[in-house]
Amino acid sequence: MIYNIGMDDLARTTFGACPHDCPDTCAMIYEIVGNKLVSVKGNKSHPMTRGTLCVKLKDYEKRHYHPDRLIYPHKRVGAKGEKKFKRISWDEAITTITGKWKEIIEEHGPQAIMPYSYLGNQGLVHGLNGGDAFFNKMGATVCERTFCGEGSCTAWLTTVGPTAGVDPESYVHSKYIVIWACNSVSTNLHHWAIVQDARKKGAKVVVIDSYKSRTAKQADWHIAPKPGTDGALAIALINSMIEKDLIDKDYIEKYTNGFKELKNHVQKKTPSWASKITGISKDDIEKLAFELATVQPAAIRMGVALERHHGGGQTIRAVTCIPALTGAWRHVGGGITQFPVWEHPYKFDVICRPEWIPENTRVINALQVGRALNGEMDSKIPIKSMMCWNANPVTQAPETEKIISGLLKEDLFLVSAEHFISDTASYADILLPAAMGAELEDIILSWGHLYLTYNQKSIEAPGEALPNNEIFQKLAKAMGYDDSQFNWSDSECLENYIDWNAPASKGISLDYLKKNGFARLNVGTKDDRAPHKEGNFATESGKCEFILKGVTNFVAGPFRQMYEGFQPGEKLPELPDYVPNKESPDTNPELAKQFPLNMVSPKSHAFLNSCYANMESKIRVQGEQFVLVNKKDANARNIADGTKVKVFNDRGLFEAVAKITDDVNPGIVVSTLGYWRQLNKGTVNSISSANLADMGNAPTFSDNLIQIEKIA
Repeated sequence: MIYNIGMDDLARTTFGACPHDCPDTCAMIYEIVGNKLVSVKGNKSHPMTRGTLCVKLKDYEKRHYHPDRLIYPHKRVGAKGEKKFKRISWDEAITTITGKWKEIIEEHGPQAIMPYSYLGNQGLVHGLNGGDAFFNKMGATVCERTFCGEGSCTAWLTTVGPTAGVDPESYVHSKYIVIWACNSVSTNLHHWAIVQDARKKGAKVVVIDSYKSRTAKQADWHIAPKPGTDGALAIALINSMIEKDLIDKDYIEKYTNGFKELKNHVQKKTPSWASKITGISKDDIEKLAFELATVQPAAIRMGVALERHHGGGQTIRAVTCIPALTGAWRHVGGGITQFPVWEHPYKFDVICRPEWIPENTRVINALQVGRALNGEMDSKIPIKSMMCWNANPVTQAPETEKIISGLLKEDLFLVSAEHFISDTASYADILLPAAMGAELEDIILSWGHLYLTYNQKSIEAPGEALPNNEIFQKLAKAMGYDDSQFNWSDSECLENYIDWNAPASKGISLDYLKKNGFARLNVGTKDDRAPHKEGNFATESGKCEFILKGVTNFVAGPFRQMYEGFQPGEKLPELPDYVPNKESPDTNPELAKQFPLNMVSPKSHAFLNSCYANMESKIRVQGEQFVLVNKKDANARNIADGTKVKVFNDRGLFEAVAKITDDVNPGIVVSTLGYWRQLNKGTVNSISSANLADMGNAPTFSDNLIQIEKIA
């Protein structure tokens, strides 16, 4: 019985979807009282996410109501970076922004304005591409966003095409599972639960990672190659499988191209050769090759860390070839998984409107924004304004000191749509308050499973915060852009952004999602999906391409506003191979004299990229900024456990607490990403290079030499 409670105060539940940059895309239940989000729970009916939430999301309501949340527009009244702002109206904010942009366009042209976004929100409406139509209409510089997975995408698409590969749920049928460069316990928790189910049925779990992560500690077998040498390991596995006749000759003959050339190419790339490069014994390489080839179904889950060095694309290509060599694709639960997103029916052309982009519009890579802001790029057009949403480059992009130098320029007009005054937002001229999860309607993109997941607008945002789509609508109106797309409601956007007539969408509609919260795409079930049992690869030939003929380097369209102009364009190697790091003691001994340690920077357990790194509850779980150091390296520098140290190279530095551990091998240090610069001395990416990898203009976050010193 309920007493003295108005109808508006009755509890209700609505459907939610986690918007964070994570493969799991959890289906959630929002619990609402009146206009307040009181709790968030996992949706127990979702077969993939099963009603559980990670440590980051389980108290999501606290993020909505954090006392530091930005809920009104503001303008800067102090020096840049000083975090002195004054509240203003939306009318003043929009008038100021568009007035400044019109002045810049008049003097320098629209390409002097640059959009900057990433996956701080994975919604189709409010996420990565949410402002692309607006900026493409303007004719602004195109932002190429290659923070995570884009080199992997290039390698994957050229080798097997836009396929989802092995359904993550089908791993329950796998008998041999390799998790390669992925810390699933921290970053792919729900897939790890499925892996555990398979393990209970007898599956062996192998983790390949350069340090002993939370996932590696739970594996049946942990293999730790030196950072950036996974490509040598993959090539040696191919060599051993071929030399010991562990391959599926029938599958190779029917469903692959280039085996003869690949066989000749890897002939001398033996386990002994790879052992010297990787630090893994010849016997272990041969054992892994034998087991991976003979224990079927065998499945490989690749992590984005595989691409984060100079030769990352070639590494992904080599690993992607393995299931076709062994015939693992014949089986349910056999093959390899990259991003299942390729079979999702999203209409990125409609979202982004690339046809509005003027010919010869320049492209600037988001990883190199520091160089661009400081005039180091080969361009006559300066960047006079940047708008940042769903991204925090000061924390997440490399060469931090260059970014800050650029943001400090008085002639740079920075607009930031944010939830908090983040490291990047602190340099803004105009702050715009963005709505958060329960305050907007969207379908959240999943790059980790085969479900569409609906997020219902359940409450009104506090103060004057607005969803990203509404922000861009206001900007479009003030700029005089009257295309109908700029008037679509969130529901109308969703009706237009998904191909509801695609075979994968059969039986699914937006109304269905609104009633049920999620829907599995019609691409087979976890118990029968074997998409490449008889080839049927999504390549031009329909086969797995061991060899590439005349293929040039590119970045997949969704990561560059669907623009095809000024692609990287260099010719890609015909065959997969090992491409060494640019920075390692073996490849750059001169640099190693000054900076002898390899730095690896995985994602944090309690933060999601830079989200939650300003929340005390998450900081308590994650701990203060730390660096994992092997005892041998610590002793050589007189560093004890708990010592405050400086981690540095000629690009920058950060401070951290040393944790002495055997979880890292000598010569390697590990420090996780996400900590805010304003709350710490420097950030991990202060030492990271903005040089791009060999494919897809991917980052090289794990291709860095550093030194550590005790702080006196």
